[in-house]
Order: sequence, then C-alpha cells, then structure tokens
Amino acid sequence: MGPLHGVKVVEIASIGPGPFAAMMLADMGADVIRLERADGGGGLGSGSWNHMHRGRPSVGCDLKTDAGRELALRLCERADALIEGFRPGVMERLGLGPAEVAERNRKLVYGRMTGYGQEGPMAPVAGHDINYISLSGALGSIARQGERPLFPLNLVGDFGGGGMLLALGVLAAVIEARESGRGQVVDASMVEGASVMMTLMHAMREIGMWSDEPGTNLLDSGAHFYEVYECADGGFIAVGALEPQFYAKLLELMGLDPGEFPQMDRSRWPELKQRFAEVFRTKARDEWAAILEPEEACATPVLGMGEAPRHPHNAARGSFVEVGGKLQPAPAPRFGRTPSGVPTPPPEPGADTESALAAWGLDEAEITELTA
Repeated sequence: MGPLHGVKVVEIASIGPGPFAAMMLADMGADVIRLERADGGGGLGSGSWNHMHRGRPSVGCDLKTDAGRELALRLCERADALIEGFRPGVMERLGLGPAEVAERNRKLVYGRMTGYGQEGPMAPVAGHDINYISLSGALGSIARQGERPLFPLNLVGDFGGGGMLLALGVLAAVIEARESGRGQVVDASMVEGASVMMTLMHAMREIGMWSDEPGTNLLDSGAHFYEVYECADGGFIAVGALEPQFYAKLLELMGLDPGEFPQMDRSRWPELKQRFAEVFRTKARDEWAAILEPEEACATPVLGMGEAPRHPHNAARGSFVEVGGKLQPAPAPRFGRTPSGVPTPPPEPGADTESALAAWGLDEAEITELTA
C-alpha cells in the first residue's frame, strides 16, 4: 500500500534520522529491509519499543563478516536505494561503500546521513542534533530576548533537517536513476538541512526585517501577536495572529480596543506583550480555547503529548493510530488514491531474518547457510 509500492530500500541500522527516513519511506509503501546486529548492538534506538522501526522487517546481519557483507551486497542488487547513517569512511572500511555497491547495482541510490557531511573539517567529529543546529544558526535564533537558546527537542536537526531531507533526496535520486540508469550518492548533512530550513529568516535578515538579537523578531517571541501566553490555570495558549484580519479578530475576542494595540509598532511590542499576558491570565486555558479556537484568530490551546490524540480535530482525522496496541502518529502526508494504511509493529532486532530474506528472493538453502 502507498505511493512508493514497488520501491525497494536497504536500511543499514542507525539511530535518529536514519530510521526516521526509513520509516517515512516505509509508511509511504516502500519495501524497506533493515539490516542490524541480531542483538540490536545495544544502541540507543534498538528494539521493538521504537515506533520509528515500524513498517519494515529486521534482518540480523553482522556486516563485519564476509558473509554479512556479501548478504548486504546481494540485497543491494535487488534494491533501488540504500540508507546508512555512519560517520564518513565507516561503510568504506566495511567494504560496502558507494563504489563497491555500484559494482553490483549501478542504478542504486546511496543515501548517506551525517551531521556535518561527507567532507570538511568537522566531518569526522561526533555530534548530535543540538550540535548540528548550533552550527547552522538555527539554535542561536531560538531564544527569548536576554535568555539562552532553547533547543526544540531534536526535531530540527535529526528529523526535519535530517531524516526527512534524506528521504526527499533519496526519492529525487531514485526518480532520476529511472531516467538515466545510474545511481548517485545523496550526501545529507544535518547542519545543511537545518540551515536550509532557515531560508526565510535569512531572506528577512537581508532586507532588514530580522535582527540578529534573538527574541526581538516577528517569529521568535518578539511580537506580541506571535507568542505563547500563560492562562489562569497554568495552561497555555499559542497565538499566531500574523495577518491584520486575524489580529483584528483576536483583539475583538479578547475584548481589546484596536486603537490601543497597533500591530506593527515594533517599539511597543514589549509593552503590548505584557498587556496581552495580563488578559490571558484572566481565564483558564480551556475557557480561552472555547472562545478562540473556532474563530479566525489563529489562537489555539497548547496541548501535551497525551492530550493531542484526544483533540476533536485529531481524533476526527485519525491523526494518531494504534500500531501493535501502541498509540503513535499516523503516517503523513495523506494520499487520495494510494493511501499508506496502518504500518506493521516494529520488530525486535533480527526477528524477521528468514521471512524477510525469502521475500527478497533468497532461497531456503541460502538462508539456512547464512543463519548457520
């Protein structure tokens, strides 16, 4: 099921953005086979608890052995793409670099996920999401005025600028390979992925609409009409009334005089923010939600992870699904003619070795020999 039905991908097990990219592809119908140590390798993300491993089988494969290397190469012969997330040079040392794989399948797309890219002074250095977004300029821009930057979980580097960008790059290269008959390396760097997500802010900075001082700009908590406000009960309301018509409706629903709250007078933003804060503290979060959410005011309650699946809109759309009895985000985006369907549960490492290899064309005798 899904628009990628028929696309075959070999995933070399990694953590974070690599599995996320593979999950996205599997959610959209690609036939992804995950190669990992049968004991899971003790990694941070290994095991069936990890929702990002859903929708694809796990094959136990020791890539440090000749037989494991040969198995990976044989699967690559049948694949459209490979995804790996090691530091630069590791796959080459295993004998599974782009050159070796291309000898078996010249059409295969080789997707590489790293923090700093395949070359450059920082390429071999260890890091995590927080480090990558710090070098991209994104982390330094996410702060209230006078406060230290606050990292937005690991969404910008690992997932948005990492795994999702890798999935996009792999699909673009697969489309091109079907025309040219030749694969290529997709070098996905989380620093560059996070940087490209900042394109709008760079454009605004160039024309003088964005200051280098965090917390003073339109979208970084500088504006009173794009902010999170605490309510009487300790809950929060998210306000994003950027356009004048939405701002006018917000003021009306808050009972405020538009003449006293000029939207684009930047010199008054700190003062107006304080006045907004005073008003929002007069009612509980859900009271404000009942007033604001149905209207064209761009104001909504801030929900916790446990609340989000129960919100009427999310529930009506089925935005969260149960996979193996565990509630999690549903596949996205949606497709009208080739829907993705509900993924299969994530397996334990190596749990599907025999059945997955058989599905990829290996015969029983070969599988028995490899297992031994």
